Amino acid sequence: MDADSLAGRTEPPPPDSDAAQRTSAPRRARLRRWLRRIALACTVLLAVVTTASLAYNAFTARRAAPPRGLRYVQAADVRTRYQTWGTTGSPVVLVHGAFEQVDTWARLAPLLARDHRVFALDLTGDGYSERRGPYTVSHFTRQLLGFLSAMHLGGPGERPLLVGHSSGAAVVAEAALRAPARIGGVMLLDGDALNTGAGPPSALKYLLIDPYRTSLLRLGLGADWLIRSFYDAQCGPACPPLNAAGLEQWRRPLRVPGAEAALWSMLGEGVPGLPASEVAQLAAVGIPKSVVFGAEDDVFSRQTPQQTARRIGAPRPTLIPKARHLTMISSPHEVAAAVEALAGAHPALPQRSAGTGQGGSPQ
Repeated sequence: MDADSLAGRTEPPPPDSDAAQRTSAPRRARLRRWLRRIALACTVLLAVVTTASLAYNAFTARRAAPPRGLRYVQAADVRTRYQTWGTTGSPVVLVHGAFEQVDTWARLAPLLARDHRVFALDLTGDGYSERRGPYTVSHFTRQLLGFLSAMHLGGPGERPLLVGHSSGAAVVAEAALRAPARIGGVMLLDGDALNTGAGPPSALKYLLIDPYRTSLLRLGLGADWLIRSFYDAQCGPACPPLNAAGLEQWRRPLRVPGAEAALWSMLGEGVPGLPASEVAQLAAVGIPKSVVFGAEDDVFSRQTPQQTARRIGAPRPTLIPKARHLTMISSPHEVAAAVEALAGAHPALPQRSAGTGQGGSPQ
């Protein structure tokens, strides 16, 4: 093709930029209108939900009173609710986990009371004890040691066996580390005492703010099916079903004055626990120790019981068949037998290394 032919060719006309702009302009305008409508709808919805939440919170503002006839004692800086069973034998002190209370031990304590004097307390933030932060292992331990003093426990012949359930395991572990001469033995029940063993702090504290979190909490506490679902998941088929009194036992402590504020503070602190290096120091404490878990406990891994026993220098863990995370409710006879075995154990010899357990390596 020669140059003249090339010169004679015509290029296609450029696109009509003005026409394109005229076409896109209405689209942008429609998009802006839709965005404004969506923003307006969201604003209206937020206003409606906020108003409804505030109205619901005001309507449900009345708080429940603690049950009548409860016993209290001053334990360190906390007015502490407690209960006792039995009048003879060596002392056993039961320390509950998160969102539990004295009544959580109602199936186990009478069995232990046949041969022991049994004590249980409500840690601050839960149950019916005074709400007084901070809700940390350190503060819980100070309350527990104060409770031992108030009950005249810890002296010669009165050194109690401490049983700590779930996050309560960290509290009894810390108590044994702080005051080993006052403690007769330690059982970690469905708990590894670690600050990572039961999960990170709840994400709810980042997602929920008032008034919405208060509304959701109160709605949840009013839903029998929801409480039963949590109970069944944690306790398993061996547990007695929750009747009306059982439902009230779990929800009423969260309806007393100060309970909601304490709950949000506890969620902010995260699951109570200790660093692994501190828990491992128990191996050097010359008191009897044991680890007891439900064999089907899905709060922890399958390896947790063995790892925990090695870490604290305890014998092989006791695994309760078909039990989940609330073994003192599902399997009270099996737990009582484990407590009796620990109560009859001789004090352990101090370990050479605080991080070396029986039959295992440092964890």
